Order: sequence, then structure tokens, then C-alpha cells
Amino acid sequence: MWQTTLALPEQLLAFSLFTLAGAVTPGPNNTISTLSGATFGFRRTLPQMLGVSVGYPLMLAALGLGLGEVFKHVPWLHGAMRYVGAAFLIYLAWKLVRANAPEAKGTAQPVGFIEAFFFQWLNPKAWSIALGALAAFTTPGLPAGDFFREVAIFTAISAIITFPALVFWCLFGVAISAMLKDEKKRRIFNYTLAVILVLSIAFLFI
Repeated sequence: MWQTTLALPEQLLAFSLFTLAGAVTPGPNNTISTLSGATFGFRRTLPQMLGVSVGYPLMLAALGLGLGEVFKHVPWLHGAMRYVGAAFLIYLAWKLVRANAPEAKGTAQPVGFIEAFFFQWLNPKAWSIALGALAAFTTPGLPAGDFFREVAIFTAISAIITFPALVFWCLFGVAISAMLKDEKKRRIFNYTLAVILVLSIAFLFI
């Protein structure tokens, strides 16, 4: 019976297209996947992509189940997370750039599952997409049980869409890396993406 009151086919399609647009457009997660793919290759970037693919849907679910209300009652917490997010982005950019330094060869490590997972809670693009999706596509006035099922469906769709989008960006990085045989060109490419990653900090404070 609940299928007639929530998660209608057109609603699911609209949510899926919205999520896909958010997943494939440039942002911190995609930039990290591209830079990591170019530096470490596809296999070693898998933990980062999986961390995002698990972390973002769980964040969406948490917001849908009421986490957003916490920030209304503790407004300073959201502000503090912005500064932590900015610092973490700088750390990730530095980590990926240093991977190409001569003294780091053989010891550098890509962004791992845990780092990528927890970064979703500090990622401004992830927050804006999740909040926008919940505001636009959840059904007002549903009984609690139906609303939870609706959020669960949206969470599953997000998980399905997020990973392939990251794979696309990672493979783009791998392809670019194969073209950048010259070490100087490779470092210019990596530094450029790292700068873009750092510049995304501006969106934390808009």
C-alpha cells in the first residue's frame, strides 16, 4: 500500500537524475579520484572510491533521519565543521601532491577508505546535494515508517550511482596519466588538480 503514497516511479527517476548530476559534476570527491587515479592507478584508488560510496549515502540517511535538526539546535557545530573540512581538504591535497615527490616514491599512500568515508561529513558539495535532494524529493506528511522507507530507498539509489561516477573520474585520471609520461608535465597536472581541490574550500564559507 505504501508504494502508492511514496517513491513513485517519476519521483525515483527525478531523484536519480538529480543524484547523477551531482555525482558526475566536478567536486572534491571527483577531483581526489582523478588525482589519485593519475598518481596511484585504479586499483589503489578503490578504497577512496568505496569510502565515498559508503560514506555519502550514510550521511544522506543520517540527514534524512534527523541529523539536520542537530545543527539547528547547535549552530556552532556546523561552523566548526567548515573549518575542519577546510583543513582536511588541504591535508588531502598535500598528501596527493607529495606522492609525486622524488623522496616519496615507494612510500606514498593514496587516500584510504576511512579518510574518504569521514570526509563526506565535511564535504560542502556532498552536504548541499544531500540537503537539496531531501528537501526536493521526500514526501511531506508521511507516517514515520513510510518516511524512513523513502529515505532508505533514496540512500540505496545514492549508493548505486555514486560509485560508477567516481570510477569514471578515476579512469579519466588513469588515462591522463598514461599520456603524461614526462615527469614535469605529470607534476604540473597534479599540482593543478591540487590547487582546484584547495580552491573548493571557498564553497565551505558561501
